[in-house]
Amino acid sequence: MKTTKKLLALALAAAIALFALAACSQNTGGNAGGQQNSGGASGGDSGGTQAGLSGTVNTDGSTSMADVMGVLTETFKEVQPDITVNYSGTGSGSGISGVLSGTCDIGLSSRDLKQEEIDQGAVAHVVALDGVAVVVNPANSVADLTVEQIAGIYTGKITNWKDLGGADAPIAVYGREDGSGTRSAFEEIAGVEGECVYTNEYGSTGDVIGNVAGNENAIGYASLSAVDDSVSAVKVGGVAPSEATVKDGTYTIQRPFVMVTKEGVELSAAAQAFLKYATSPDVADYIAKAGAVAPN
Repeated sequence: MKTTKKLLALALAAAIALFALAACSQNTGGNAGGQQNSGGASGGDSGGTQAGLSGTVNTDGSTSMADVMGVLTETFKEVQPDITVNYSGTGSGSGISGVLSGTCDIGLSSRDLKQEEIDQGAVAHVVALDGVAVVVNPANSVADLTVEQIAGIYTGKITNWKDLGGADAPIAVYGREDGSGTRSAFEEIAGVEGECVYTNEYGSTGDVIGNVAGNENAIGYASLSAVDDSVSAVKVGGVAPSEATVKDGTYTIQRPFVMVTKEGVELSAAAQAFLKYATSPDVADYIAKAGAVAPN
């Protein structure tokens, strides 16, 4: 009897030991698996946006934001390869109207929102800052103008370049079409809203630059990010437009580049990811390469 009890005790002890060993092995394996899962989740969250998303994001608006949108969509594709971001340059007013009416996911504006747009639910998300360059033909000797002189040109009070130290030639005054964010920002800053006398109005920034480049007597305005060697950007009050002078505020003719959403309307996960990416400090270098200035 004693022998039987002794054998039972030994068997019970062995069973307990085996159970403990199995439990320890299971816990160790579970911890290793947990560490691997944690590392996988961390690795999949790139650029502060949720990984593995897909879908299409439709943006519409400012033509002046073309370069900024180009670099943002290209670099965002590296973070979210399965999201397609479409850009349509139809003008700031059209983009804001589009997001308010629901025909696009994100509107694009190269000016501050108007109060009536805010009242309709428009919400601004500043992506970059941009100087509005006043451009002339490279053959023009006038290289520096005051805001007052620019206002005089655009309201028709100054009509000849000789009055500004240039050649004896009539000034061809070029600008953007009504509804353009560039035009709205320029006219507001120059104090000439509703008073401009244009020789020609154009539907895009590129058209303004191209036509100034083709006319020695022309003057126009364009996004600094779009200015190339075919035209000359004049100084304004002695300050040349540049990334540094826009950022420190010494170049006075500047405006924001804005992504616009509608209050109370929830964006898709794909659109949310793109908006978060575009307004992140991580994209500052990309925005600079596009010729604009990051706001933070």
